[in-house]
Amino acid sequence: MHNELTQMDIQKMREELDYRRITLRPQLLEEVKTARSFGDLSENFEYKAAKREKNRNESRIRYLENMIKTAKIIEDRSTTGTVGLYDRVTVYLEDDGEEETWQVVTTVRQDVLHGLISKESPMGAALLGRRAGERFFVQVDKDYGYWAQVRAIHKGEDDGSAPLNRF
Repeated sequence: MHNELTQMDIQKMREELDYRRITLRPQLLEEVKTARSFGDLSENFEYKAAKREKNRNESRIRYLENMIKTAKIIEDRSTTGTVGLYDRVTVYLEDDGEEETWQVVTTVRQDVLHGLISKESPMGAALLGRRAGERFFVQVDKDYGYWAQVRAIHKGEDDGSAPLNRF
């Protein structure tokens, strides 16, 4: 499986990898070493906590390395007037009678609570390529879907402001 990522996604992942390898890894190893010196390891909470943080860091390093290794680099190829990657889109949800504004991003940078939806989510996939004023159906699963309408499109670009997701 290939992860569809932008060049900025890869750059942000490499920056995080460098930080975790060069800065964080030695600090965490030192914390484990210090906590180990406190004595009996079976009742040493500091040692267990330091070890857990070290393992969490190593797991994140492996995850980032794998994401980079399996990445397929994509670019936004949307035309003027159509929804593309990193565009801000105002959508009217017919069932709710409400408008929502989202930015369509790659999966590794989605954060629905902050208005960032994945291009692979039901709404993100349904939005790509749509025009302002266009009504469309969002199929969530085999039993549920809803109608929505694109109200406005504000062209955007990947400026790096959307952070990478944690696990």
